[in-house]
Amino acid sequence: MSKLPLVVLSILVIGFIIFIILQYSNLALLNPMGPIAKAERDLAFTVVLLMLIVAIPMTFSTFIIAYKYRVGNKNTKYEPDQQAGKLKIISWWAIPSVIVLILGFIIWKDTHKLDQYRPIDSSVQPITIQVVALRWKWLFIYPKYGIATVNFIQFPEKTPINFELTADEAPMNSLWIPALGGQTYAMTGMSTKLHLMADNLGDFNGSAAELSGSGFSGMKFIARASTQSDFESWVQEVKQSSKVLDSAEYERLILPSENNSALYYSSTDGDLYNKIINKYMAGMNH
Repeated sequence: MSKLPLVVLSILVIGFIIFIILQYSNLALLNPMGPIAKAERDLAFTVVLLMLIVAIPMTFSTFIIAYKYRVGNKNTKYEPDQQAGKLKIISWWAIPSVIVLILGFIIWKDTHKLDQYRPIDSSVQPITIQVVALRWKWLFIYPKYGIATVNFIQFPEKTPINFELTADEAPMNSLWIPALGGQTYAMTGMSTKLHLMADNLGDFNGSAAELSGSGFSGMKFIARASTQSDFESWVQEVKQSSKVLDSAEYERLILPSENNSALYYSSTDGDLYNKIINKYMAGMNH
C-alpha cells in the first residue's frame, strides 16, 4: 500500500510523455523536411538521450531515497557517517564526466557541420533569395529573376537556397522556417546568411523568431517547395504582376503595417538589397 504513490506517479509521468509525443507528433521540429532540419533534430535527440543516461537514474534515485528514508519508515537504518568506497566515488564522477566529453565532441563537430554560412553540398545550382525584415512583414527579393514578394517565397525542391538577410527601418529580427532548419538574425546595416533546402514538396510555415514590436505575431509567411517546372511557371506569373518595386513603392512598403497579405512585384529597383545595407553603412562612415 505504501508503494502505491510512487507507482502512480511513475505511471502519470510516463503517460504524460506519451501524450505529448502523440499530441505533437506533427510538429515541424519533429518532422523535418530538409537535410539541415533533419541534422538539427538528430543532434537534439542525441543530446537528450545521452543526458537521460544520467537524468533518469538520478530522478528515480531521488524518489527511492525520499521513499526509503521517509519519517514513517522504521525499518531502514539511517547511517549519515557511512562513507562510500573509492570505486563508487570514482564511478559517480567518471560516468557524468565521460558523457560530458562525448556531448562536447558531438556538439562541437555538428556545430561546425551545421554552420549557417556553410553552403549545402549539392550538384544542383542554388537559388539566392535576399530577405529584408520590415515592420512587420518579410520582403523577399530574387536577384536572378528580378522579382520580389512579400510574405511568400517559392523554390524548387532538392535545390539549395542561399538566403541573404538584412533589416530596414525595423528592430533586429530573425527568420525561421522550422521544417527546413534553424533561425538566423536579420539586422540593419548588416548581411547575414542562411543555407536551407527542402527534400519534399509542400508549404512550410515561416515566421519571425525575435520579438520586434506590436506586429510581431502576424509576421508570418509561407515557404513553398515545388517542382522545377512549377517554380518556373510561378516566376513567369509574378513577372506579369502590375506591381513594381521601385523607390516610391519601397518607401510605402517600409511603413509599419500588420498582418500583411502576400504581395508580388514583377520587377525591382536595381540592386535594392545592397542599397538598403549601404544607406546604413554610409551613416557609419560619417
